[in-house]
Amino acid sequence: MKAYQISNFDSPAKLVDLPAPTPGPGEIAMEIRACGLNFADLLMMRGKYQERPEPPLTLGMEPAGVITALGEGVSDFTVGQRIMCFTTTGGLAQAGTFPAERCVPLPDAMSFEDAAAFQVTYGTSHLALDYKARMQPGETLLVTGAAGGVGLTAVEIGKLMGATVIASARGAEKLEICRKAGASHLIDSDKDDLREAVKALGGADVVYDAVGGDQFRAAMRATNPDGRILAVGFASGEVPQIPANHLLVKNIAVMGYWWGGYLNFRPEVLTGSLRELLTWYEDRKLTPHIGATLPLDQAGDAYEMLRARKSTGKVVVTM
Repeated sequence: MKAYQISNFDSPAKLVDLPAPTPGPGEIAMEIRACGLNFADLLMMRGKYQERPEPPLTLGMEPAGVITALGEGVSDFTVGQRIMCFTTTGGLAQAGTFPAERCVPLPDAMSFEDAAAFQVTYGTSHLALDYKARMQPGETLLVTGAAGGVGLTAVEIGKLMGATVIASARGAEKLEICRKAGASHLIDSDKDDLREAVKALGGADVVYDAVGGDQFRAAMRATNPDGRILAVGFASGEVPQIPANHLLVKNIAVMGYWWGGYLNFRPEVLTGSLRELLTWYEDRKLTPHIGATLPLDQAGDAYEMLRARKSTGKVVVTM
């Protein structure tokens, strides 16, 4: 089978030939049909992600496909069943083995591409806004990097939760996508002063920041007293240093947030969120936005789109 791997942290990823894997106890074997890409993959290529598996490793966190075999002790799934999985590695291949406890059956109406674009982006935004920030109907939500994979789902879910959504993104084309996803107010991060624009709209009660750097600092200054800031990621490449005196004066809370981390200490919170999201999908309240779909032999180009922030929504690789 073909797999997209890095051999070490200093070499570029490439397609390699590997033997098809056999599931061990508690695992399933999957014929992979699609896999979503994530910014975390780019960090993992350089050994800078929160989890640091050692190479050689196959990239890809969000595979979706069909079960081909069951390992010992697996009884909740059947061969031929359509599933998706959240994993650290192994998704960018024609086949793989994964822990059954991390696999979820697909609704009949969900395509493999939608499944590959669903878990991390929607899961990240829903758990952040609902469980972590406790956002309430009527509050104002500011989303930075709002046209990206997680940003766009934050706009969509924020609207569903009854918030007034302010979307910050680069350029008119990306902002129009944010508007269609539910944003009430649009800020062009290439032209507008984020701090002044948000303050003119009454400030933000909740900030969902996946950019970091200058955008984080401007958003913090536009956050209302008793507001909550979710530090979701640092796509700008700059991790902001937070002046604690500003938090004290305005009674602001800054919350570090890593969706995948809940698998280690509160998995029931994550799985409960995912069940609700799948219900919303079946009720047609959510529509994954896939900005680009490329075949496995173009995985390098797909990652370059992610790295250069040329895509909107999710980038998906198909097998």
